[in-house]
Amino acid sequence: MLGALAPIVSTAAIFSWILGAENASTVITNMLFSITHNKYVILLIINVFLLLVGTVLEPASAIILFTPIFLPVAVQLGVSPVHFGAILVLNLIIGLSTPPVGVCLFIACRIANVSLEQISKAAFPFLIVAIIVLLIITYTPDLVMYLPNLLGQ
Repeated sequence: MLGALAPIVSTAAIFSWILGAENASTVITNMLFSITHNKYVILLIINVFLLLVGTVLEPASAIILFTPIFLPVAVQLGVSPVHFGAILVLNLIIGLSTPPVGVCLFIACRIANVSLEQISKAAFPFLIVAIIVLLIITYTPDLVMYLPNLLGQ
C-alpha cells in the first residue's frame, strides 16, 4: 500500500512546491475575495471545491496540495488553522465515500459483493447527514474549537 501511495504523495508535494513558488495562494485569495468578502460564502465555496476534489483525489495528496492554497484564505477570514484543518479533513473524508471515485465505496462493494450502484444508493442518506455535519462544523467554530480552547491552543 505504501509503495502505491508514495509516488502520488511525492508528486503532490512537488506540485505543491511549484504552486507555492508561483504564488498560487495569493492568486486564489484575490480571486475568492473578488467574488465576495462574505466569510460564510467563501467557506461554502471552499467546501464545495474540496468535496469535489475529495471525490477524485487521494486525501493525503489533496491535503498537501490545497492546505497551502486555502489556509491563508481561511486565516485572512479569521478562521483558526485548527478549525480549517477539521473542515479540510472532513471534506476529504466525505469525498472518500462519494461516487464516482470514492475509494471506500469500491472497498465496500468488494467486501459486500454488491454493485457500485447498489452501495451508492444505500450510502446516499449517510452522505446527506455527513454534509449537514460538515456545514455545522464549518459554521460553528466554537463547537470545533471547544477542546483546543480548553487545552489552551
